[in-house]
Amino acid sequence: MSTELTMLAWAIVLGLVHFSIAAVLSAAGRGLGGAAGPRDGTPPPVGPLAARMARASANFMETFAFFAAAVLAVMVAGKSSETTMLGAQIYFWARVAYIPAYAVAVPFLRTLVWAVSLAGLVMVLIGLFN
Repeated sequence: MSTELTMLAWAIVLGLVHFSIAAVLSAAGRGLGGAAGPRDGTPPPVGPLAARMARASANFMETFAFFAAAVLAVMVAGKSSETTMLGAQIYFWARVAYIPAYAVAVPFLRTLVWAVSLAGLVMVLIGLFN
């Protein structure tokens, strides 16, 4: 399997990790009844960490669709290169780093890590035009 597709597969796993962290922290904050209930009405608020992890998960999903499309387009077009391979790896590892970066809430760190992941995504996309 190509490097790009391997990173895509691991990014899918990472998406499940994001989702799981957010879900577990939300359930812990709201209690089992809130997590298992019908969720009618306004849910009780969660703590800051649970809220940050829910936002991190949503942010991952926002970029993942573009990453997946770029990787698949590179594969279909037969445009795999050193740049697309490196870009896919940068995207993935930056998205891994995004979880703790968002969790610790250090000013500008989350934004820097997000920008690095976006640079990796752009590297994959650039491969389509070379």
